[in-house]
Amino acid sequence: MSHLRIPQDWTIQRSTKFYTKDDVPQSLLTFHNTAKGVFGQLCVMEGVVTYYGFADENATEPEAKVVINAGEFATSPPQYWHKIELSDNAQFNINFWSENGGTKGPLFSGK
Repeated sequence: MSHLRIPQDWTIQRSTKFYTKDDVPQSLLTFHNTAKGVFGQLCVMEGVVTYYGFADENATEPEAKVVINAGEFATSPPQYWHKIELSDNAQFNINFWSENGGTKGPLFSGK
C-alpha cells in the first residue's frame, strides 16, 4: 500500500480527540476498516504510531507496515482493513474524510 491521496474535493466529516496509550479505543488496536466512501487520516503529534494494512478481512499477515513519526500523517483508504500499535509516548488523532455532504452511518467498523 502506498500513501494514498485523499480526493481534493473531500472534506473532514469528523475528527477524534487526541489519544494516548492510556485512552486509545481498543477497536483501533484490533483488526478494523474504514467505511465505504471514508478515508482515515492518522496524524501523530508525539511518539510513534505503526499502521499495519491487510489485503482483506481474512488476511492474517499484513501486506503493509507504515511507521508514522511525530509530525507526520498517513492515510487509510475506504474499506481497507488495518490496525495500529503505539509507542509508550504516542499521541495522535484521526480525521475522517468523505465527499462533500458527508456519509451516512458509521465511519469505521470492526471484524
